[in-house]
Amino acid sequence: NYGVAIILLTCGIKLLFVPLQYKSYKSMQGMQKIQPKIQAVQAKFKDDKERLNRELIKLYKEHKVNPVGGCAPMLLQMPVFISLFNILYMTVDLRQAPFMLWITDLSIPDPFYVFPILMGASMVLQQKIMPTTMDPTQAKMMLLLPVFLTFLFLNFPAGLVIYWLTNNVLTILQQVVTDRFILKPAPAAAPAPATEDASTKSDNGEPPKKKKGKAKQAQEEASD
Repeated sequence: NYGVAIILLTCGIKLLFVPLQYKSYKSMQGMQKIQPKIQAVQAKFKDDKERLNRELIKLYKEHKVNPVGGCAPMLLQMPVFISLFNILYMTVDLRQAPFMLWITDLSIPDPFYVFPILMGASMVLQQKIMPTTMDPTQAKMMLLLPVFLTFLFLNFPAGLVIYWLTNNVLTILQQVVTDRFILKPAPAAAPAPATEDASTKSDNGEPPKKKKGKAKQAQEEASD
C-alpha cells in the first residue's frame, strides 16, 4: 500500500528533523519571551533604522535567540516536498495505486476533498498551539494562509496531501509533547505577602497621625 508507505516515509523524515525542530521551538519561545523588550527598542529607535538594527542584534545575542530560527525546519523540508511532488506525478507505479476507501489513485486529487480540508484544519490547529511573535493583526492575517493552501491542495495528488497532513499531525503532537514535558516553563514565583508594621498603621487601617510637638500644643492651648 503506497499510501501507508507515504505515511511511514513522513514519520521517518520527521524523526530526522526532531533535533532541528526542537531548536526551532526553543528559538521561537525565546523570541516570545523577549517580545516586550523588542517592542521597547523599536519604539525608542523608530526614527533611526541603523541604530535600531544594531540594538536588535545586540538584544538577540544577549538572549541567545535567532529571529529566523523558526523557519529553518520548513525551509529544509521544502526539497523533500518538491521531490515527493515530482515522484507522485512521474512514477508509473503510483498511478491507480489505492490507499483506502475512496482514494483509489494516489496520483490524482482527492475526489471528495476530505484530505485537503483535514490538512487545512490541521494547519489552523498548528498555528493556534505554536508560539508566535506576531502582533494580533498579523496573527489574524496568517489565519488566511490555511484557507489559501486548502484551495491550492484541492488539485494536488492525494498522496501529496496525505504526506502534508501526516506531517502537520506529527508536528502538532511534537509541539504538545515539547510544551508539556521538554520546554515546560518554570512556575512563577508567588509574590511575597505584604507585611505591615503596627507602627505604620492605626487600628482602622489608616496611617497614624503625626503627634504635635509640645511647644505647638501649648501655643494652641494658649490661643484657646
